[in-house]
Amino acid sequence: MGDPFTVRIAVRGYELDTQGHLNQAVYLQYAEHARWECLRAAGISQDRLIATGVGPVALEVTLRYLRELRGGDEVDVSCEFHWGEGRTFRIEQDYRRPDGTQVATVTGVGGLLDLSTRQLVADPRERFRELATDPGPLHL
Repeated sequence: MGDPFTVRIAVRGYELDTQGHLNQAVYLQYAEHARWECLRAAGISQDRLIATGVGPVALEVTLRYLRELRGGDEVDVSCEFHWGEGRTFRIEQDYRRPDGTQVATVTGVGGLLDLSTRQLVADPRERFRELATDPGPLHL
């Protein structure tokens, strides 16, 4: 299946909480950023999704904190899509320092929403495959 898509992010000072480590909500923003970068690497922009009448939605997210991140740290956030047969798919994301130390994990369930009917697309894997110019990052 290949290695998961990964993006490196530098922790910025304004993202820290009063204890001096990365604010809990920012972990979710990093996960979102990695997902959009993965889609972009596959050739799927937000504009392209909207133009075709669909948009990804998060249905469930679980975040596990394992180590703290502090200002100036760098973290590699992965994004790996796992496709099933139904209307949903799983996404697994791993946060690691450049030395390989695991910092956090995010697992989630997503779908692809038809923006006109407000219903999940029956086969999101196939729709993403149709939209992608490079299906590799999405493991299609």
